[in-house]
Amino acid sequence: MNKTRFRLLVFFMSLSLMGIILVQLYWVNSSIKNNEEQFKFHIQQVLGKVANKLQENDGLKFLRLYNISKDSLGEAPSREDMLPYYYNSRRKNIKGQNIIYSDNMSQRDYNLFFDRDRVGGYLDSDMDNPIPLGNNSNDTDTESSRTRDMQVWQRYQFQLYIKDFRDFNPLETRVSKPWLNEILRSELSQSGVKTPFEFAIYKNGLATKLRSSKFKWEQGISFQHPIYTDIDGKSGYRLLITFPKKKTFIFSSILGITSLSLIFTLIIIIAYLSAINQLIKQKQISEIKTDFINNMTHEFKTPIATINLALDAIKNPKIFGDPEKVQRYLKMIRDENKRMHSQVENVLQISKLDKKELDINKDQADVHEIIEDAIEHVNLIIEARQGKLIRKFEARRTTALLNDMHFTNVLVNILDNAIKYSPDEPVIEIHTENVKDFILIKIKDNGLGMSKNTQKRIFEKFYREHTGDLHNVKGHGLGLAYVKRVIEDHNANIYVESEKGKGSTFIIKMHLIN
Repeated sequence: MNKTRFRLLVFFMSLSLMGIILVQLYWVNSSIKNNEEQFKFHIQQVLGKVANKLQENDGLKFLRLYNISKDSLGEAPSREDMLPYYYNSRRKNIKGQNIIYSDNMSQRDYNLFFDRDRVGGYLDSDMDNPIPLGNNSNDTDTESSRTRDMQVWQRYQFQLYIKDFRDFNPLETRVSKPWLNEILRSELSQSGVKTPFEFAIYKNGLATKLRSSKFKWEQGISFQHPIYTDIDGKSGYRLLITFPKKKTFIFSSILGITSLSLIFTLIIIIAYLSAINQLIKQKQISEIKTDFINNMTHEFKTPIATINLALDAIKNPKIFGDPEKVQRYLKMIRDENKRMHSQVENVLQISKLDKKELDINKDQADVHEIIEDAIEHVNLIIEARQGKLIRKFEARRTTALLNDMHFTNVLVNILDNAIKYSPDEPVIEIHTENVKDFILIKIKDNGLGMSKNTQKRIFEKFYREHTGDLHNVKGHGLGLAYVKRVIEDHNANIYVESEKGKGSTFIIKMHLIN
């Protein structure tokens, strides 16, 4: 997959994921708004019902006083006749002697307070300002018109009586706080609104004593509704209710489906990131394999070409007759064959290490002696480059459990890299020291150094840092991967400290044998 197609694929996958997330957020936001609108609708319905019950409560209490007055006077009382009863009722309530209505007061009594016969009685009574039922000069009025007039008269007279009742009986004597709280709680519960609330009744914008202890008006979470409206629909009273945990209640109603949506979205995000990560890794592996094949081809191409040239030279009769030259070319063929074998062996060793098939037997050995063996392998190369190697063996305890062959290969790989990545004459310093029960081996060079990103990946298989125009640095990116695996198999650790242009230092930390 080329870079353009890969970038387009990642772009469209990312765009699709962002679209899914935005749709989910839009859906959650819409659900919250819809639930909030439904909540407001239910609250207004509840307040309307409670307002009606407050109105009915006053009507039933007034009707009780009205019946007591009627029984006492022997006739339907006028507004003036009712005033002493209002006054006595108020005095009893102020003294804490609440009126208890013991007989069966029903909604039917409330609705039939002013029936047609009573209306006729009121028309015959001595009222100051009787309101006519209609145009008496019109003898063609129908019975239905007269009935409608009577109903209007009923409502008007009832409102006048109720007004007197409320004027002489303050709100606190007509409604108790526990009763109002229970009515609100019951109606809210029936509407499915089961969340804490606070309430209050205000008169002409001022708070009355009829309020819950923690009531506080807050914009957005408080609601109000007029109560005790007169015949014109006007009222000076307001029933207020507030919900301190409104947002929690609204969100809890969609918590289940929202949680599932978030979980599935999270799964999609994780799957997406995993897919992108795998794509990037596969792309890197593909590039690394291509580089590896190219490097291996280059590594084998040179010795094969050298062997072919040596064989062609030996076939030459002039060369074939010269034993010295024949031996020289044979040695060249043998050396190049060893070089190819060494490359194949490195690949096989890494493969066995990955499969846990490489059996590394460890014995007691002197670390300084192993270092000296490794130095012998690269000493000629350092001399050929006119470099130098500095030994600083300060460790006093040097006995460790290791495999001399593999550990020697580890040190040779590190020293070989130090030589290859030194553009000038290589200067390599090998320093050892004891730290508690460990021995530290530090191999420092004056080479190209490494960037921070390269230091993180230097021990990855097949990884090689790009060196620009420096073509003399050859390899296939397996040396340090092999080093890392062998060091780990020895229960040791390896670190690298480097700075671009200032060389590198490889540090091996091994356990000592006491």
